[in-house]
Amino acid sequence: MSLETPYRAIFCDLVTDQTIDILPLRDVQFDDYIGKAGSLSGTVPIPDQAIAARARKVEEGRTAIYLERGGDLWWGGIIWTSTLQSSARGVLTLGIQAATFDSYAARRRIRKDITLPSESDQLALARILWQELQKEPGGNIKVTYGQEVSEVTREVSWRNGDETLYSEALEQLAALENGFEHQIMVYRDPVTGERIRRLRLGFPKIRTGATDLVFDRPGTILSYSFPRDATRGGTTAVARGASVNTNAAAESRPLYSTEAVAQDLIDGGWPRIDLSSDHNEITSKGTLNSLAAANLAQTRGAVVIPAISIRLGGVVPPALLGRSARIRITDEWHPQGLDARYRIIGVKVSPPERGRPDTAELYLEEA
Repeated sequence: MSLETPYRAIFCDLVTDQTIDILPLRDVQFDDYIGKAGSLSGTVPIPDQAIAARARKVEEGRTAIYLERGGDLWWGGIIWTSTLQSSARGVLTLGIQAATFDSYAARRRIRKDITLPSESDQLALARILWQELQKEPGGNIKVTYGQEVSEVTREVSWRNGDETLYSEALEQLAALENGFEHQIMVYRDPVTGERIRRLRLGFPKIRTGATDLVFDRPGTILSYSFPRDATRGGTTAVARGASVNTNAAAESRPLYSTEAVAQDLIDGGWPRIDLSSDHNEITSKGTLNSLAAANLAQTRGAVVIPAISIRLGGVVPPALLGRSARIRITDEWHPQGLDARYRIIGVKVSPPERGRPDTAELYLEEA
């Protein structure tokens, strides 16, 4: 990074978390989300052989990277790809692309029969999935767990040979009706200073902090957008599962759920707009019914994901995901003033470089 940036890039061994080096990193962008992996991209400049020798220690798939700002960890994840590049003028750079630690579950497949305890709390089941994927030699990447509970029980199992990704199993579990949210957060232990990778679970939502963050326009908010997308929403939903045909001579047809219908929207004048989702390993109609109901609940009518761009400063904490934000806007569209509460579900940060301020784009949902 350039000299004026407040961020420091720390490269570590993925399995042991031992620090490998602290290297300059330029052209950085990083993001993080609740329920899916975030990403980071950046470029390590290589002006001489000494930096080249240090950069060679960065190995894709086995090196972790953290971004630290003011002593706090703002982002952590795994370097999956890199690109060594030389310009026409002979300038060498190493471009890196990384994803948050959640992405490790998308590189691991269930290769054992897993039958979890009958009627177990769904958050305990999510922890068990991560515990299982970290059991095998070489599979422990030091993700730790809490003790969250939801009081919603599930009965689920996965079979050896289906090659189900652990990430898919976790997403299917979380997507059920009355499901939960998940994220792997990084922070320093306040006593030891040790870097912590923690699986964070929330029912029904992940929430952070007891007080609202307040953003104003005019003021802290640099820009905003309120997109409304009816192509991603609907008023009915069906979930399709695996084929349960046991007659080889008959046509193979998938099991499918009962149609979930947002009757209140249709009665209120909305047209019928159909949603469909595929879950090729699900053989329970009850589970498919739950998935269809959850899909419809999350995408009723038009999907709205507001976003605001803010200037980062000392009052903005690193743990933004799950925080409640009070948005106050006065302009031509909101002459009487908008004053609404939202929850932050995604963050995209652009560190300062070449005169560009340190900014963050916050993705929101109604609180």
